[in-house]
Amino acid sequence: MPIKRIISGLNDFQENYFKANQDFFEQLSQGQTPEILFITCCDSRIAPNLLTQTKPGELFIIRNMGNIIPPYGTLNSSEATGIEYAVQALNIKEIVICGHSHCGSIKGLLQLQSLSDEMPLVYDWLKHYGEPIRRIIRENYPEYSGEELLNIATQTNVLNQIANLETYPVVRSRLQAGKLQLHAWVYEIETGEILAYDVKQNQFVPLEQEPFPVPDPLSTMQPI
Repeated sequence: MPIKRIISGLNDFQENYFKANQDFFEQLSQGQTPEILFITCCDSRIAPNLLTQTKPGELFIIRNMGNIIPPYGTLNSSEATGIEYAVQALNIKEIVICGHSHCGSIKGLLQLQSLSDEMPLVYDWLKHYGEPIRRIIRENYPEYSGEELLNIATQTNVLNQIANLETYPVVRSRLQAGKLQLHAWVYEIETGEILAYDVKQNQFVPLEQEPFPVPDPLSTMQPI
């Protein structure tokens, strides 16, 4: 049974990995100092620390259905409090929003009405916060379908969440001060590749050694 596998894994962790790295975990118990907020989907196929090869304490992670960030002021959500805490209290320097291929949430968004009876809470979440993406797709990509449409919707969703992030006062002020960078990524499950949005090319491209931060649109404004 799955729970037995988990318990076996816990025992193995405690007996082997933890004991071999006890000093590291004792240091972690004194506090956390992550520099990256990683926002991604709660899909079981996405493992942020495995994907990025990071250790405990290096990423502050927020996960939900469809890596969606409600705009500031819409409600006092766990996403909002996590963002505020990460940026203000932990002094996060980078925020990554990472969508992924074959996302069930985005598939649901493209077939929204079919969710209303069987999963009303999922329906409400996607209807309320996914409507901008659904409308963009419907009005701008009517000739696309299948996996191609799903990929477009996934990328559109990530960029929309970047825009939502910028509505948070704590994010906006750090962006304008040059103390924070935002990154829009899509993880391809089948290839292991990360696609990052490059504003110069206006598209998602394979992520190389140099990151592609999404620029703050107000950073080039002249003082009044």
